[in-house]
Amino acid sequence: MTPGSIQEWIHEKLFHQVPVDIAVIDRKYRIVEANRNFRQRYGEWRGKHCYEVYKARDSRCARCVAAKTFEDGGVRVNEEQGIDKQGSKTHYMVHLAPLRDDSGGIRFVIEMSTDVTRVHELQEQLRVTEVEKIEAERLAAVGQTVAGLAHGVKNILMGLEGGMYVLKSGISRQDGNRIARGWEMLEGNMERISKFVREFLDFARGSEPSVSMADPNELVRQVVDLYKEAAAKDNVEIVARPGSNVQPVPMDVDGIHTCLANLVSNAVDACMVSNKKTGKVVVKTTDDGDQLVFEVTDDGVGMDYDVKKKIFTSFFSTKAVGKGTGLGLLVTKRITMSHGGRVEILSEQGKGSTFRLIFPKKRLPKVTGGQEGDGNT
Repeated sequence: MTPGSIQEWIHEKLFHQVPVDIAVIDRKYRIVEANRNFRQRYGEWRGKHCYEVYKARDSRCARCVAAKTFEDGGVRVNEEQGIDKQGSKTHYMVHLAPLRDDSGGIRFVIEMSTDVTRVHELQEQLRVTEVEKIEAERLAAVGQTVAGLAHGVKNILMGLEGGMYVLKSGISRQDGNRIARGWEMLEGNMERISKFVREFLDFARGSEPSVSMADPNELVRQVVDLYKEAAAKDNVEIVARPGSNVQPVPMDVDGIHTCLANLVSNAVDACMVSNKKTGKVVVKTTDDGDQLVFEVTDDGVGMDYDVKKKIFTSFFSTKAVGKGTGLGLLVTKRITMSHGGRVEILSEQGKGSTFRLIFPKKRLPKVTGGQEGDGNT
């Protein structure tokens, strides 16, 4: 592959397919390049300044974050308000990083923007009813997640910059191994940022549950069957213990399946990183007539007090770098809350953890679309 074809691949695969708005500006604050997502949101950008396109201004912003990055080369994150090509107000989280030339000078700044308008709209619509309090908690978690997203994307930006450097130096040296390593770094970071942004937007956007009558025990069996064989290869046993008195209830089957899958996946990971040779995960249901409970217990590494405080309140992952986005438990909490439920955690470092999804039956959502069903999933 020639240097020219590599550059074309980078431009097409990294620049245009990453699901964020990207613009590159020069020291006169003119946009010199932008991806398709940017043009779709803000319209024609060629020959225009960033403040014209982002904010319909005729002069530079008073507090220009890009100017600071040109000045000191720092990677920055800032929340901004702008105007899209339809003239509608937008809110976006922008991540800025310097692009240096061969001598180390900063010729351009790259700006990667994630639209968070929907989050702000939901915040403005909140009222003090019980259901809206649940939504308020979810939005508070979104706000904290945005802050963590900034840190995560900054790390990925640095990874992309490192991959570009390795690839360019490999091309200049005609070093095939170095080119391959740089390429691998770019592809890996592209995959990470795509997953990062997709999962964040899915979480922030939320959705109305599609509710039907479902058998909680059958859901447990399905999730256990999904993970059982793969976990066994890592010496982790997964056991289903369906309750004898559990009755069908109205729930979003796909949503609760996602919750249980997140918890089981995390439990298996907790067993794998512990010092024990084997691990065990137990998934069970109980129904006392007033409330339904799903419980996932593992004998893995466990969590200390500080970790337990963070897992539902920030963009936080205990998995290895690049292996987790930190959104799984936040999504689990959102879906549980949308069913009128709550999440409880019992955990001790070195001994394991128990996660309970507790659903008071009187707060469960109503069946949608008139589909009463027969209790099967």
